[in-house]
Amino acid sequence: MMEVVKHPNPILSIAVPVFNFDDPPESPTDVATRLISVMNNHKGIGLSANQLGYPYRVFCMRGYPENYVCFNPKIVYTSPEMTLMEEACMSFPGVAVKIKRPKDIRVRFQTPSGAIVTHKFEGLTARTFQHELDHMDGNVFFNRANRFHREKALKGFYNVR
Repeated sequence: MMEVVKHPNPILSIAVPVFNFDDPPESPTDVATRLISVMNNHKGIGLSANQLGYPYRVFCMRGYPENYVCFNPKIVYTSPEMTLMEEACMSFPGVAVKIKRPKDIRVRFQTPSGAIVTHKFEGLTARTFQHELDHMDGNVFFNRANRFHREKALKGFYNVR
């Protein structure tokens, strides 16, 4: 089973380039299959390629009736309504922190076939999309938390290691 890259690995802090469908570094379908497999094996709800050490702009997330694999994702609209919810991350075992994010978003991404699609997500799906997109941009999720919540969460992380 592939292991998830853990903080403070530098790949988690750099923005990854656009996945080039004209000259792909590997089969987009293979990347999608691998991401979903690892996410499922680790019982996650989302996983970005850079969490596996790949510098690809793609992530997967749980969905219904099927999972989403999002290549070159973008948020094209965020609702003004915000929600505060606890988030965790496979790259930060044992760390959970409250983060405020837009409740609803409209997004655009490419599927493994390269087709461009637009979706509206809300609730946990919207939050997961935003969390995984942060990985693509090299933003560590707990940096979005206020200082109190961030310090409380990280104190436990560094004391456990």
